[in-house]
Order: sequence, then structure tokens, then C-alpha cells
Amino acid sequence: MEIVEGTANIDDLDGFLDRLTAIGERHGVTLQAFDARYVADAAHLRRAVDHAVRALDRNTTIADDPGVEILLYAAGRRQINQALEMGVSPGECPVAAVVVDTDAHDDCDDPVGTSERPATPAETEAAAALADDLDAHSTLDSTNDDQLQSFFDITDRELDATDGTISDVVRERVTLLVVER
Repeated sequence: MEIVEGTANIDDLDGFLDRLTAIGERHGVTLQAFDARYVADAAHLRRAVDHAVRALDRNTTIADDPGVEILLYAAGRRQINQALEMGVSPGECPVAAVVVDTDAHDDCDDPVGTSERPATPAETEAAAALADDLDAHSTLDSTNDDQLQSFFDITDRELDATDGTISDVVRERVTLLVVER
């Protein structure tokens, strides 16, 4: 898995998404882009990818499309229309995108942890192609805790009850999607 970060100036959302699809198809990978303001950290995306790949491997997916499956896990929601809020939007948008060769997990003994294996050549090439569409820079180092709390319905009371961070609670939401079936 590769994570690509940067800012996109999106005049035509459908055109931008079509370019992502074309890159994915050309390299045989799944590409899913997120508005980085809704991503807690890279571990959040890795956890979502791991669970989505596990669901693909076990044929227990919520969605028919691997990219949408990753989006649902990242959002911690079963409803696609609610998860789409995490997607990129027109205008200047901070982007964090994952590039995943969902078939490469077949070579792993344990599909969970797929995001920790070295990137495949296809993932690396697709990530480079995507980076060409972005003003590349780190977008995951400046998350807005209030926005994350609101999107993931994290209460102050919940945060007070844990020693963890908002990022920890977000990753818990990702994992809980598995048991909310």
C-alpha cells in the first residue's frame, strides 16, 4: 500500500475521479482519495485498508467496489452516502489517497496487515502517477480534532473516559464496523 498526500485544485470533480480511475486501471490497483481533513493519520488509512482487504479475501464486503469498501471502513460507516463526505470535493482540497494492489494480499499468509507489506511495483508506479496530479506535501500532519470529533461522533465524555487520542478512537470506529454487521 502507498499513501499519497498533497493538495488538489479540483475544478471538475468527475474529471478528477475519472483520472484516478484511469490510473488505477492502468496499473491494476485500487485508488481511493480522501479529503485529508477527515483522516486522523496514516494508521487510520492503513487500518481501513487492512479491514477492507480482509473483507475482500473472505467475500464479506459491504460494497461491490474495493475502493468504496476502503471508503466505508475509513469512515466507519455502512452507508455509502454518509461515507462519501470523506471524499474529495471541488476547489482546493487537501488529499490523502491510498493506492492498493488488492490482489497482492493473496501472496500473504495473513491478509490483515496487508498495508504493512512492501509496496508492489504497481502501487509505487500508480502512486507516482497520482502525485503528478497533486501539489505534493504532507496533509496528514495537521488534522482538526473538532472536525474529526464531529464526523466520527466522538464525544468529550468518550475522550475523557480513555487514555487514547482522537486518532485511537477513530481507528476503533474503523474496527467496529466489522462487528456492526
